Amino acid sequence: MASVVEYKGPREGYRCGYCNSPAGKVSSGMWAHSMTVQDYQALIDRGWRRSGKYVYKPVMNQTCCPQYTIRCQPLHFQPSKSHKKVLKKMFKFLSKGEFSRGNNEEEPMDSQMDDAAVDDFVLKSKLEVQSDHRPLSEDYNKVIESEVKEKEENLEAKETKELNQSHAKREKLGSGEPSSSVRVIPSAPKPGKGADLSKPPCRKAKDIRKERKRQKLILKSQTDKLEGSQVQREPQPFPSEKPKLNQPKSIEDFIFDTLPEDAAHQLEFTRFLCSSPLEAENPPEGPDCGYGSFHQQYWLDGKIIAVGVIDVLPYCVSSVYLYYDPDYSFLSLGVYSALREIAFTRQLHEKTSQLSYYYMGFYIHSCPKMRYKGQYRPSDLLCPETYVWVPIEQCLPALESSKYCRFNQDTKAVDEERVKELGRLRVLYKRTIMPYNIYKKRQKGPSDEAIVQQYADLVGQTCSERMLLFRS
Repeated sequence: MASVVEYKGPREGYRCGYCNSPAGKVSSGMWAHSMTVQDYQALIDRGWRRSGKYVYKPVMNQTCCPQYTIRCQPLHFQPSKSHKKVLKKMFKFLSKGEFSRGNNEEEPMDSQMDDAAVDDFVLKSKLEVQSDHRPLSEDYNKVIESEVKEKEENLEAKETKELNQSHAKREKLGSGEPSSSVRVIPSAPKPGKGADLSKPPCRKAKDIRKERKRQKLILKSQTDKLEGSQVQREPQPFPSEKPKLNQPKSIEDFIFDTLPEDAAHQLEFTRFLCSSPLEAENPPEGPDCGYGSFHQQYWLDGKIIAVGVIDVLPYCVSSVYLYYDPDYSFLSLGVYSALREIAFTRQLHEKTSQLSYYYMGFYIHSCPKMRYKGQYRPSDLLCPETYVWVPIEQCLPALESSKYCRFNQDTKAVDEERVKELGRLRVLYKRTIMPYNIYKKRQKGPSDEAIVQQYADLVGQTCSERMLLFRS
């Protein structure tokens, strides 16, 4: 099976959904009648992205809001404080039914559906949910990074203040001063409930938890020695390294944490193939689910509340967009689904080692509400000229001074996939597959070499020789 595409050429002068420019958006596109997962992987590694069966690539140095392909490295990913907050909120809602709707903002939009296939959006009317055409979403329309950081600092200050107040009360009671408003109960505090009064004052809760773990390890070691002197036991392996204390939780620790038997809600997931230009493949060495496009359904107590569309490709999971029920936006379903997809990528990697990246679509630094994708780290941005991946930390300083940037610092580096032999490009003409140099000899009318050259430069030498360019 070969990919069959119909190149539509550049399109400019239409409205941008990010800066609201009435005529600032510029992109090139093609219609994919069919496409292999190998070819689409190669295309997204050159800055392309699909909306349904329409595959497009922004003209980066001309469009009003340059869109840089961004990928996360799930194998090294650790959730941030804001990510953990979303995961804890979901667990609390499922286990106890508690939630706070607060000031829920609409989640930011992503790429516009230029000429997307209609059949991919029939699901919207069936589910009666909001269509969110983007790979990720987060409640950051008004709550931008500075506000999130401020909230986290306030929370930490509050926690420290409570610890200090608790210690002050203990000192007051210990001095013999009467107190009718405070009663001391001689029992250890519950985990996470107030300070451990046996510890020194003015210590952060994190340090206290770390100390508790250390004390438990010492107690366990002493108990083991005592038992070993009384009864004969099999030799136990002794760790070569000291145990890591206060090890940060992974996504799996949050997502797959066991709910209590009397949980208020049940969240279930189903996955199945969906309509897409990508041809499904299930090779023996591939992931258990195979390659292709999938709907991931989120069911809450038997009611479907969200559907995420993902592409499972040879080297990555590519998030396409998310449908969600706006009544459940207080659960930050966009963020939660993104974290689940990162965890899913890690699961696939265990079976298929080369599948190790999570593609989040486009990062748009010139649009503040779309910078949230940069919080999923470590992550890389694709250089729009040489198509090499560069850590996002190295790209941000340049993006602060210019909307369009070449990230590759090697001035001599070029696009290694640039087309060197146009004649080897494959064409589908009158139901016959032929190289472009043969097609030119049979062509009648004006030459189309300029538009074919443009297509070849955008898809690269490998894809131009592998995909079939339809010519009428």
